[in-house]
Amino acid sequence: MARVLSPLAAFDIAEDGRASPVAEDWPVAAPRAGARWRWLHLDVTNPAMAGWAAEHLPEVAAAALSQPETRPRCGALGAGLILNLRGVNMNPGQESDDMVSLRMWVGEALIVSARVRKVFAVDALRQAALAGHAPPTPDAFLLRLTEGLTDRIEAVSLALEDATDTLEEEIFDHDRFDADALAPTRRKVIRLRRYIGPQREALNRLAQSPLPLIGPEIRPMLAETANRATRAVEELDAVSARLAALQEHVNAELAARMGRNGYVLSVVAAIFLPLGFFTGLFGVNLAGIPGTAAPDAFTILTVTLSALGLGLFALFRWRKWL
Repeated sequence: MARVLSPLAAFDIAEDGRASPVAEDWPVAAPRAGARWRWLHLDVTNPAMAGWAAEHLPEVAAAALSQPETRPRCGALGAGLILNLRGVNMNPGQESDDMVSLRMWVGEALIVSARVRKVFAVDALRQAALAGHAPPTPDAFLLRLTEGLTDRIEAVSLALEDATDTLEEEIFDHDRFDADALAPTRRKVIRLRRYIGPQREALNRLAQSPLPLIGPEIRPMLAETANRATRAVEELDAVSARLAALQEHVNAELAARMGRNGYVLSVVAAIFLPLGFFTGLFGVNLAGIPGTAAPDAFTILTVTLSALGLGLFALFRWRKWL
């Protein structure tokens, strides 16, 4: 039975950026004659991927492509690179902070990328290749890929910063608190920071890689992309600190409100406690209760209790307890 890999995208790319689709059912790990390099983009859930990777790639690289869970990293393996990155999840109906993983093996004339969920930065490169504007070299591919991933991360980071500005305005300026907005925003920032921090380190290592597949003209631009990732991490740290301060302010305000409400209830209870005592005492149905035969007894009791209540209220005001 013929083996079929069925990649998500497969191109042989020339020096001028023109891309030719790879038609092989079981492609080799090298470009055809006349092409500068080959890009194969695979689906991790494809059962054929593990067998193809084990046959054509170094053992460690093949295992890295098939890992079910990954974190951003960049490591040299012989003359190639194992590179894992994360991208903002822009798939419909999914949360942007549930970042999608991209696994890659990068060689001098071959890039193999693999994913579980769609990575839009990779899809943009696929569309560029179809239009005849593919990156002419593997290092140029890495530059455009990391720029695309970082652009989307910065957009989400800016949106979270704007959301935090809105929360601060609502809480500090208008004294309105939306618990349903604060907690999810904090959770998004924490989840993004979890992956973007290691990604910053991975991009720095990529920019500083001594391997010759990273050309001298690409290296400073990769360093700039790593610097942008560092700024995104710093912005997320600042947003996280602001959200933590908002949460502390809200908690303090809620505690103060509960304290004030409890104090008011305590004062009201202190005023009505003696009144309740006397009304209970005179309300027992026993012989000998004074005033039962006097027609003005109820009026006298009402006036007396009212005066007592007003007196207690005046006392609390005088002592500045109210």
